[in-house]
Amino acid sequence: MRVAVIGAGAVGGTIAALLDRAGHAVEVTARGRHLETIGADGIRLNGAWGEHTARVEAGETLSQSPDIAFVSTKARDAEAALLTNAPFLPGIPVVVIQNGLEGPGAAGRAAPRSDVVGGLALYAASFLSPGEITVTSPGATYLGGELLPTLYALRLLAPVMPTVSTDNFVGAQWTKLVVNHINALPAITGLSAQEVISHRGLRLVMTESMREAVRVGIARGITFETMQGLGNTRLRLLAALPAGLGQLVPRLMSRRMGRRPNPGSTLQSIRRGQPTEIDYLNGAVVAAGRELGVPTPVDEALVALVHEVEDSGDFLSPEQVLQRIG
Repeated sequence: MRVAVIGAGAVGGTIAALLDRAGHAVEVTARGRHLETIGADGIRLNGAWGEHTARVEAGETLSQSPDIAFVSTKARDAEAALLTNAPFLPGIPVVVIQNGLEGPGAAGRAAPRSDVVGGLALYAASFLSPGEITVTSPGATYLGGELLPTLYALRLLAPVMPTVSTDNFVGAQWTKLVVNHINALPAITGLSAQEVISHRGLRLVMTESMREAVRVGIARGITFETMQGLGNTRLRLLAALPAGLGQLVPRLMSRRMGRRPNPGSTLQSIRRGQPTEIDYLNGAVVAAGRELGVPTPVDEALVALVHEVEDSGDFLSPEQVLQRIG
């Protein structure tokens, strides 16, 4: 099958390499040194799903129409990437694997003649060197959308990575949004997610930011989808119980990550000198909270601190973070 991956970073590079290993004809888009390295040496995949060097077609834009396209850029770049590649996308399934809440909607606007499938990657992958992707923690990819294109994407991905479909994709987006609250504090401190969670003060801040996200989701009428041991009942308990008991949730997430340090996608962006997608993660909770009248002071503070680190390039110590957040 001819497969396009628009945005071959950590998530997209993993998909491209695994599908190449399975014998599919893969074309990817990338930029800068990453694109140059892929053209010269391929995508070098290692980690939890084994090692493989994928020799794929690569360019800044697609060169031909595929049978299916995966869009795995950062959320802020998705609509522009789709518009740039629009001539090659009409009439094919477009799977938008993105953090935040806006992916399928943005894709529908940018590619109105395509069947859009929403996707969420629950595996953790690091992309810190051009051309090299490390899967630090395995996990499923969740798909949701119209039945036939979703099944089409499921049958392609399931043989190469754990993949499931869900009828409650919006609920899955909100659960993933809570899971993605592991990202802000590593980006602010330069520590791995496991190191952040092992620090009691930072763990409490992370827990409270998750509680805010769940409260906003509840106010919006969300039924949280079950993934990575987190579902509607457990997340509603997280919001209702004292913060001290709520710390069990990030502890559970840390155990699922294993021992290999997980920097989180937001810290990876900062280390590469690229803008983060924090406005689509904690920032999405802040925006929805304002709309619904639900206070989100911790998430607001975390968004501001991530932007501060983006601008300055200087990480904050745990003590500085706790002092700033109060």
